[in-house]
Amino acid sequence: MPELPEVEVSRQGISPWLTGIEVTRVVVHDGRLRWPIPGEIQELVSLTIRRVSRRAKYLLLETDFGTAILHLGMSGSLRVLNIGTPAEKHDHVDIELANGKLLRLNDPRRFGALLWTREPAEAHALLAKLGPEPLTDAFNADYLQSRAKGRSIAIKTFLMDNHVVVGVGNIYANEALFASGISPRRAAGEVSGERLATLVAEIKRVLAAAIVQGGTTLKDFTSADGKPGYFVQQLQVYGRGGQPCYQCQLPLTEIRIGQRTTVFCSHCQH
Repeated sequence: MPELPEVEVSRQGISPWLTGIEVTRVVVHDGRLRWPIPGEIQELVSLTIRRVSRRAKYLLLETDFGTAILHLGMSGSLRVLNIGTPAEKHDHVDIELANGKLLRLNDPRRFGALLWTREPAEAHALLAKLGPEPLTDAFNADYLQSRAKGRSIAIKTFLMDNHVVVGVGNIYANEALFASGISPRRAAGEVSGERLATLVAEIKRVLAAAIVQGGTTLKDFTSADGKPGYFVQQLQVYGRGGQPCYQCQLPLTEIRIGQRTTVFCSHCQH
């Protein structure tokens, strides 16, 4: 599924086409997503999109009178197209704009969402209890140590808890733990403050690099301009179970932690 870097790349891709532009029409082709697209989404019509922002994996189309909340789910993607471009299978909604363009949400598996709120977006039930953004100063070693203290949960599962920190999904948790030399099975509360500081730095590095390079290409994701991401070429462990570790050449171990595929080097990570 699209992870934080892919969602951020989508935000960067669509933002120039939407910011400062009036919505002229919202066409719902198929409202069956994770939650049915609410009729209130029509309140977007005649409003100007002031800003396209991101919170965790949610994209926010902000106006003076409310915010549209978009989530790409497991397989969703966004395209900026010319008005009049025929809808195809799995195209759920078009947000038409005064500049002759439209924003189209395609989602074959229908786990995505398009919602509307008149309240401040940060107060919405989906966003109110989220942890800090990983690329901000609020996510730091002291914070992570305070949240990890006494926790017996595996450090990988801990990192993927959106109440702890948002956006560190499966791919990037694998990669950051490998770069930090920390076993994904180690209890979060047993990782020293020094090693947590290294982990924070590696999470920031890996996510920032993935954003710069356009996100990680998986079978269901391409960025808003249709160009795939290329970070997959630099993955050190994810998707490489049984292959040689790039550091020690021993085979990488692949297991399941929290129902998610986990790949690590039992020699380099401890």
